[in-house]
Amino acid sequence: MMFRVAARLVAILVVVGLAACGRSTPPADSASGPELVVYSSRIEQLIKPIFDDFTKETGIRIRYVTDDAGPLLARMRAEGENSPADMLITVDAGNLWQAAELGVLEPIESAILARNVPPALRDEQGRWFGVSIRARTIVYATDRVKPDELSTYEDLANPEWSGRLCLRTAKKVYNQSLVASLIVALGQEKAEQVVTGWVDNLAVAPFASDNKVIEAIEAGQCDVGLVNTYYLARMLADKPDLPVGLFWANQQGEAPAGRGVHVNISGAGITKASKHKVEALRLLEWMSGPTAQYDFASLNQEYPVNDATAPSELIQQWGSFNADTMPMSEAGRLQGEAIKMMDRAGYR
Repeated sequence: MMFRVAARLVAILVVVGLAACGRSTPPADSASGPELVVYSSRIEQLIKPIFDDFTKETGIRIRYVTDDAGPLLARMRAEGENSPADMLITVDAGNLWQAAELGVLEPIESAILARNVPPALRDEQGRWFGVSIRARTIVYATDRVKPDELSTYEDLANPEWSGRLCLRTAKKVYNQSLVASLIVALGQEKAEQVVTGWVDNLAVAPFASDNKVIEAIEAGQCDVGLVNTYYLARMLADKPDLPVGLFWANQQGEAPAGRGVHVNISGAGITKASKHKVEALRLLEWMSGPTAQYDFASLNQEYPVNDATAPSELIQQWGSFNADTMPMSEAGRLQGEAIKMMDRAGYR
């Protein structure tokens, strides 16, 4: 989807009043220090508590604008060097890669970020850094599927899952990044065979959200699906007896079968247009620290990028898992090819 951003920028700029783009909030009145402006595709309730804590600790005020990644990137490009944005926060490595390729993020060096954020979860040129991890793995009906029947993403393309699989739409960047990881792990030909097999095994047409996939499994429309784990965690928090379980994919054997669970990130970068780069770096480094990491991840039931920070108690029940170490930049670089592959396979 983000590979189509360039083609959509003109249309977005024509129809969107840039001054009114997204949701803007006033800075905290209690602080007297400098003010940072953050453009964020993460919604308000997932960032405001973090920003409030940072302001209390440092005196640096934060004004934020929330919107989808596409309009935010369009706005930043249109504003150019006059953009008020000091930082971009967005979800999925594909969106971060796109922002870097569009030239709106500043390469930075930071020993703190290098220590707190693993290499696979940050840009090689320092233009963006992961701030939380979202794992995309298999979920299943606990009353109809045994865990030992499950193994890999690739296995879900096999005939025994015919009419039993649910997926979210291919239009969502999360699935595009997952397919990009298949291309890296399996090569073009094998990856396309897997995606085609998924389509052949669908019980119903793809859903608009991961929540709908989980609800379909609960309702008996299908037996297995692929979702980001935080969707299941949030539903379990409200309904602990939900008959849907989680299975960590690709844990056994050597690569590619044992390459680990596909993970993605929400991440942030400092803008080239920033007039407060020192303060913006301070915020980014602070977000990578243990205290902020716990809060940033647990607000949405995600995983911290900082290994020194434990996840929330709710998701600790799923135990540890081996993650695919594919660099996140690869998910962005191959997203265009992934979209083409999904289209050829009839995955809509």
